[in-house]
Amino acid sequence: MKLEIQSLSAGYGSTEILHDVSLAVEHGEIIALLGPNGCGKSTLLKVIGRILKPQSGAVLLDGKSIHKYDSRELAKHMAVLPQLHHASGELLVEELVAFGRFPHRKAHGFKSAHDREVIDHAIHMTRLEPLRRRSLRTLSGGERQRAWIAMTLAQEPRVLLLDEPTTFLDVCCQFEIIDTVRRLNHDCGVSVIMVLHDLNLAAGCADRMMMIKDHNICYSGTPHEVMTPAILRDVFEIETIITNGKNGIPYCMPTGSARRTSI
Repeated sequence: MKLEIQSLSAGYGSTEILHDVSLAVEHGEIIALLGPNGCGKSTLLKVIGRILKPQSGAVLLDGKSIHKYDSRELAKHMAVLPQLHHASGELLVEELVAFGRFPHRKAHGFKSAHDREVIDHAIHMTRLEPLRRRSLRTLSGGERQRAWIAMTLAQEPRVLLLDEPTTFLDVCCQFEIIDTVRRLNHDCGVSVIMVLHDLNLAAGCADRMMMIKDHNICYSGTPHEVMTPAILRDVFEIETIITNGKNGIPYCMPTGSARRTSI
């Protein structure tokens, strides 16, 4: 399923955050959106997910505007996990995951055999089998985030939008969430667009990294193409050393600020 963003401008009230943004996401790609705070990463994700209406331009899913899908039909193709999400702490993990089946439910609302199969598969893919009967309030931050990702997986989406899925998690949990996303992409063919702040996490999982600055995508390419000292200095105003790990992935070590200040 191909996702296209054409000449998109968006913002809040009279404030324009994004201007004339265009990009295409091929089936099965992982795209990481990066940039300084306030540059428009989350705004772009909200427009793609039909949470925010664009001021101009279009978002197309397989050539059809997302605004021409009814909500239930769009939810069968696209799942969105915002940065902040809430549910009763008394919900069991499997109950939360089951919410992902609502777009597929028939009028009577009962779970079918296929619904139960998909729920079980989502729990298995996110390694939550030992926790499925646990309430959300008893889970760690990383476990809870995996449960929310399992819920989106239960929608059987072809496109998954994640807004800062590793925020507030410790380093180990961050790697676990990114590993979960990679496995969903590889095993289920789900295209992923996610907002990340950690450059090294993004480089380790993304097919393409897109840097946003001055209301638009200023750099786009593979991790090797965009993880350069010059680009990171331009976008983030930092000095860096770039090294390649044993897996060939570039890693960034910030060494200081490159921001010009007057004394």
